[in-house]
Amino acid sequence: MLTAKTKVSEILEENHIVLEENEVVTPGMDSEITDKKTIIISVRGEAPAEIATNVQTEIKAEDVKEEYSNIKEEIVVEIVEIPFATVTKDVSNGSASTRNAIIQQGKNGERKVTYKVTYKDDIEISREELSSEIIKEPVDKIVQVQTKSLITARSSFSREIGTSGKSGVYKVTAYCACMQCCGKTNGITASGTHATANRTIAAPKTFAFGTKVVINGVTYTVEDRGGAIQGNRIDIYMNSHSEALQWGVRYLEVEVLD
Repeated sequence: MLTAKTKVSEILEENHIVLEENEVVTPGMDSEITDKKTIIISVRGEAPAEIATNVQTEIKAEDVKEEYSNIKEEIVVEIVEIPFATVTKDVSNGSASTRNAIIQQGKNGERKVTYKVTYKDDIEISREELSSEIIKEPVDKIVQVQTKSLITARSSFSREIGTSGKSGVYKVTAYCACMQCCGKTNGITASGTHATANRTIAAPKTFAFGTKVVINGVTYTVEDRGGAIQGNRIDIYMNSHSEALQWGVRYLEVEVLD
């Protein structure tokens, strides 16, 4: 074989030679080859085979030139796609009747990879990664497991999405009677009532005070307003700030009752 390596292990690896469990190599794997330029692989416990003394070991300059004349290296930059991940959030509170809603579509990212590619006779024989850089982060696909609302025969029920004041899918957040959420701590709503968990919600002005709505099987009453509560958004009152944070942001079906 023709090689520029001198360490036995590197020569074997370069030529894809793997020792069996019952084989040994002479000189050892960590040895440098001697001026004999000979590596012997033999079965463990048996004497190494005799090497013919008349083997021609001289390497001619013409042979080296011929061996490497058609080899070339090239720097190649490629854009590799990074697959997006799918994240599932269960906000059904253990309900037996659920459905999956896609809250955010996933998008693949991109990574720029630089390789050093070696060709022989225009055929790729090796590829080494030199650097890698993310140029566009992937966007997770978010799937929300929601309680499946029961659709009644009321004529007022609409499947419209994002139409404030009507039944449909709303962005539902949560708040409490703290300075961070309300700028006050007395718990008095915009309608004059005292905010109560499992009853009070803040809704846009398209909902009259006293309007009853059903969210996740619970009937709430519109009793409050909020500067950020506009369009297709509803804020549910919680007893504590930690509960409000734990609720997070959910997209749920809201049924407006007559």
